[in-house]
Amino acid sequence: MSTLLPLASGPEGRHALRPLLDTVLDALHAGERARGGPLPAGGPEAVAARVRDAVGDVLPDEGDPDALRALVHALAEGAADPAHPLCVAHLHCPPLAVATAADLAVSALNPSMDSWDQAPAASELEELVTRALANEVYAEAPRGAGLYRYAAPSRGTIGPHRPAADTAQNHPDALITTGGTESNQLALLLAREVHGPSVRLVVGANAHHTLPRAAWLLGLPDPVVVPAPAGTLDPAALDQALTALSGPLLVAATAGTTDAGLIDPLPDIAALCRTHGARLHIDAAYGGPLLFSHRHRAKLTGLAAADTVTLDLHKLGWQPVPAGVLAVKDAHDLAALHHHADYLNADDDTEAGLPDLLGRSLHTTRRPDALKIAVTLKTLGRTGLGTLIDHICDRAREFAALVQEHPGYELYDTPTISTVLFRPTTATDDAVAAVRRQLLTDGRAVLGRARLDGRLWLKATLLNPATRPGDLAGLLKLVEGTTPR
Repeated sequence: MSTLLPLASGPEGRHALRPLLDTVLDALHAGERARGGPLPAGGPEAVAARVRDAVGDVLPDEGDPDALRALVHALAEGAADPAHPLCVAHLHCPPLAVATAADLAVSALNPSMDSWDQAPAASELEELVTRALANEVYAEAPRGAGLYRYAAPSRGTIGPHRPAADTAQNHPDALITTGGTESNQLALLLAREVHGPSVRLVVGANAHHTLPRAAWLLGLPDPVVVPAPAGTLDPAALDQALTALSGPLLVAATAGTTDAGLIDPLPDIAALCRTHGARLHIDAAYGGPLLFSHRHRAKLTGLAAADTVTLDLHKLGWQPVPAGVLAVKDAHDLAALHHHADYLNADDDTEAGLPDLLGRSLHTTRRPDALKIAVTLKTLGRTGLGTLIDHICDRAREFAALVQEHPGYELYDTPTISTVLFRPTTATDDAVAAVRRQLLTDGRAVLGRARLDGRLWLKATLLNPATRPGDLAGLLKLVEGTTPR
């Protein structure tokens, strides 16, 4: 036993981890200095070569006691660092230190959320977090008094997969997921189980690619795509489509598009769904955390009308990946996820009071990602979270104003959340694409791209609360200096 590496938890865990944490933190710092910018210079081939040189033989005959330092250094040196103010391409946030520290505790304790006896406290914590988030999403929706406590569904079935619902009053609920892809897939799965396999997805042309992909994966009919000429779903076109269609329908709206951060007209869409008897899902993976801001919450008016809502707290919530949520207006819909495996949720165990966790996810083994979310919510509170969101939105408007005032740039529009689209005034689309790739290759800035109105735009998605106005002015100078004349 003396030759084995010590464990992360147990009596010796803290003594084993402390020097290793120092090694990791020092290697992160050294790698960041070696990188010297928001991402490594040289492009894919140069980065791959440096990683290969650092790693060497992945599985040597004899172990290397310096492997932790060397590989963390290599990862940090070759990272796209979301904490750098010029790393603004994607919905890729710098995680809060307190959330990252909570994630360390999860890694050390290693609970698994597939049965209560593997995660006694974590299962209760997840219930508290999901209940709070579901109530936040559906605060405008009428519901029964009191707090909802998840109970395993009865064993009777309706059809091959759906346990019979109990007679208790409906309540909102939520599941922890790996992110928007899984949340959207689950939303379509629940719609299929509630309304049958002929349910048809109706989406805007601006919808996230994971929605039609989920329809394909679940064997649903081909989606109906509704125009979004201004970047948001057109209610008149949606009304026309719903009028022409028959059978069960699922409309998916977006609160925070990936390309421009735009929010569909949710109240109008919700009203049309009521009129036509369609189920409503809202993909609020990006914009959902606006709920925490008193100033910006009204942008999500209509969210509570949705049957299901996707949230991602690893975007505008500053959580380490993953931290996804699917909120459900009617907890009875989740009965479709019930699954029985005797070694995890035996009937006599659940009847004796052991919570049944298998119906809380399609995964079996999974991390208690609720811990980092709970730590963040409790540490910052609504005021702290709202302040961060307000700050990010203000910074995006300041950047948009810099673009608009600069004679060499064109602004797409005032940002709705924190995404700013811009382009050099006289540049062709090919030149815009080349500018972005050159900045990536040089390691000087990480900008995204979006094609709207038939043109290619540079995309800056601001999620870093430490970004300063001078950083954004410097970004414009970098782009200007890289643009061909």
